[in-house]
Amino acid sequence: MSNAQHTLALLGGTPVRQVPLPPYNTIGEEEKTAVMNVLDSGELSGFIADPGKSFWGGKYVLALEDCFREHFNIKHAVAVNSATSALHCAIAASGIGPGDEVIVTPYSLSASASVIFMTGAVPVFADIDEKTFCLDPASVEAAITPYTKAIMTVNLFGHPSPLLRLREIADRHDLILIEDNAQSPDALCHGRHAGTIGDMGIFSFNRHKTIQCGEGGILITNSENLHLKSALVRNHGEFVIEKMGVKDIVNMVGLNLRMTEMEAAVALCQFRKLPSLNAQRNEMADRLTQGLSGLDGITPPFTDPDCTHVYYFYVMKYDAKITGIPRNLFTKALNAEGVSIRSGFLQPIYFEPLYQKKICFGPNGYPFTSNPRNESLSYAKGICPVTERIEDEELMLTNMLYPPLTLQDMDSFVNACEKVLNNRDALINWSYKQMQSST
Repeated sequence: MSNAQHTLALLGGTPVRQVPLPPYNTIGEEEKTAVMNVLDSGELSGFIADPGKSFWGGKYVLALEDCFREHFNIKHAVAVNSATSALHCAIAASGIGPGDEVIVTPYSLSASASVIFMTGAVPVFADIDEKTFCLDPASVEAAITPYTKAIMTVNLFGHPSPLLRLREIADRHDLILIEDNAQSPDALCHGRHAGTIGDMGIFSFNRHKTIQCGEGGILITNSENLHLKSALVRNHGEFVIEKMGVKDIVNMVGLNLRMTEMEAAVALCQFRKLPSLNAQRNEMADRLTQGLSGLDGITPPFTDPDCTHVYYFYVMKYDAKITGIPRNLFTKALNAEGVSIRSGFLQPIYFEPLYQKKICFGPNGYPFTSNPRNESLSYAKGICPVTERIEDEELMLTNMLYPPLTLQDMDSFVNACEKVLNNRDALINWSYKQMQSST
C-alpha cells in the first residue's frame, strides 16, 4: 500500500472510496407502469368532499389501504398526503384540545411534536432510553399529569419503542397511545408489528424513507371511531359531518389531506417491495456490525432480543475518551474518505424558538396559555439529559444501507473507520495546527 493510501484523505491522501455514493432510487418499471395507468385514466384523484363512495378516495388509494389492512392484520387504514398529516389526523381524532397535554419524545423530526399544537394542546417531552433512543417508559410515567391525554412514541431509526410497557402505562392511565412508525416499517416487537400496538400507527412514504412515493403517509387503527374521525379530518369533515350522521363534531374541522391516485399507485408498488428492501438493509447492517464490533470506541446499534430492527439509519455510539479523537473531527475525517456519516441526529425539539419563547399561534402564547400549568411547564435545557448528552457527545449515524450499495461498500465504510483510528496522532496534530492558524 502506498503512502498516499495510508495517509488520511483529509491530510492529502487517497480516499478509501473514490467514487461518489449512488443516489437512493428504488423506482422501477412497476411504478412507471402504475403511474401511466393513472395518467391514461384521466382520474388523478378519486376524492370528493361529499358523502358517498368518492368520500373515501379513488381505486389506488383504496387498494393501498386494503394492502395495509391485510399485511398488518388491522381493521382500518387512512391514506393521506404525508405522515405529518397522518399524525395530525391521529391527534385530532383522539379529541385532544386546548388545555390538554401529549407526551412525546424530543428526539425526532419537529413534526412529531408540532402536530400537537394544531388542536390547541401542548407537547410534554419525556426522555429517551440509552440504547434504543426511543421513549423511556419511566420518564413517560413521571411526565403524566391530570392534563395528559395521549402518549406519542416514535419508533426511531428502525427499532421499535418499548411498546408493551408503553401500552400498559397508557391503559393504566386511560391514555391514547400513538405510534409514529415512519422510520420502522415492518419492524417487530414481541412478535407484533410496530404500528399495531398503539391505538393508531403512522407510516411514511416521504422521499427519504425505505419505501416512498415522494410524499405520503398512512394511518392504521382497529378503532372504527378513530378511523371515521381520521377520514373526516382528511377530507373537509366540517362540510360532511352532518350529512354522514356524525354527532361528535370536536376537532372535525377538516383539511385537504388527501392522497392523489399517482402517489397511491407508486406507494402500492413500493409497499410490495418492503420485505425485500428491509432484507437488503438488514444484510448490510449485519456486515457493518460484524466489521465495527472489533473497533474500540464505536458501539454498533442495539437490538432488543424481543424486537427486530429494520435500519432506517445505522446508528452508532461513539466514545471519544477511548478513541482519543473528538467526535466531530472523526466524522469529518471519515467523510473525506468518501463515505457518509454525521455527528448526532437532530437537536432536541424543545430547543426550537417556538418552545423557548412559548409563542405559537399569535403573539400572546396560545396554546401554551391555555394550559393550566403553563407557568411551570418547562422547555429549558436539561429537562431531557439523556437526549442532550447522546446528541451532543455520543451518537453517529450513516444512511449507507440502501441499494444499489453492496456488502463491499459496507467493508469500505469499516476500512475507512479503521484508517482514521490508525492515524489518530496525525489527525490530532493536523487539527491542532488548523486551530493555531485560525487564531
